[in-house]
Amino acid sequence: QVQLVESGGGLVQAGGSLRLTCSASDTIFTYNDMAWYRQAPGKQRELVAQIIRAGGQSYTDYSEFVKGRFTISRAYPKNTVDLQMNNLKPEDAAVYYCNADQNLWGQGTQVTVSS
Repeated sequence: QVQLVESGGGLVQAGGSLRLTCSASDTIFTYNDMAWYRQAPGKQRELVAQIIRAGGQSYTDYSEFVKGRFTISRAYPKNTVDLQMNNLKPEDAAVYYCNADQNLWGQGTQVTVSS
């Protein structure tokens, strides 16, 4: 099974930016749907952003909470899926998880946002 490893988390001031990277141990071409989720303490895991391959093109979808601030992208040659997070808010603090086709997960990376 392909393994997913997230990196890039850390501590950032509100209004700052972070780039998260999901690195796959093998090709991600077989996965039509790649996504980033997050889970804050005491809360359910929620979908943040996803990138879907359909009809030879890629489409993106975002949570209303992050739309306009976050950008998901995929780099097939590098087997990576990135999440660029701009204008971070304290409410964005959570463990962020990479997901492939809704059933394969990474271990998560912590994002902390200070006010």
